[in-house]
Amino acid sequence: MDKFAAIYDRACERQGGEAALAGLMPTVRSPRALAASKNDRWLAQMTRCIFQAGFVWRVVDNKWDDFEDVFFGFPPEKILMLSPDQIDRFAQNPRIIRNRQKVLSIQANARYILEVSKEHGSFGKFVSRWPEDDLIGLFQHMKKGGSRLGGMSGQRVLRNMGKDTFVVTGDVVRCLRQAGVDISDTPNTQREMKLVQAAFNQWHAESELPYSHISRIGACSLE
Repeated sequence: MDKFAAIYDRACERQGGEAALAGLMPTVRSPRALAASKNDRWLAQMTRCIFQAGFVWRVVDNKWDDFEDVFFGFPPEKILMLSPDQIDRFAQNPRIIRNRQKVLSIQANARYILEVSKEHGSFGKFVSRWPEDDLIGLFQHMKKGGSRLGGMSGQRVLRNMGKDTFVVTGDVVRCLRQAGVDISDTPNTQREMKLVQAAFNQWHAESELPYSHISRIGACSLE
């Protein structure tokens, strides 16, 4: 497998130098800051990423203040108390994007967050303690425990909230394949995801950079 230094050099060349590349890096929050993040922000971010999936992100962004208002700031305890009739009315509200299945996922994810919080204190504390050398285990936990959090949706939630994580975008997959990692164009098997994790673990050990930065640099290294 290619050394990460070669990937980094290509990214610098293609993005206009080290300073320009550094400006493209996602924010990584400290474990302490991540642990302090509130459950309502996790539910809001899950909802936002789920509604953006397969849709025009700009439309979701433009309506986001209305989402926050309609779902009264996304407190999981309150969302969990909504009746089926209330959920149906929310799903028909023109202030948000009227997708009933995605609206149903909000209540399911509220339940998931509260179940995790019972054991760990809060969802933020749970995520903050999860080791970066097993991110695929966290992805799987969110996919199985939550609703519509598989694929890149769960990964994007973590990235947006500040967890140090890679995101398996098409460009990241291309970078991994070009580096010699034996995965398909759409890696989704357990074997392939273990290979992805192993590659990032190796590059992290080589570079001492955050996983999220390695992920973004890999995407930026492509023509």
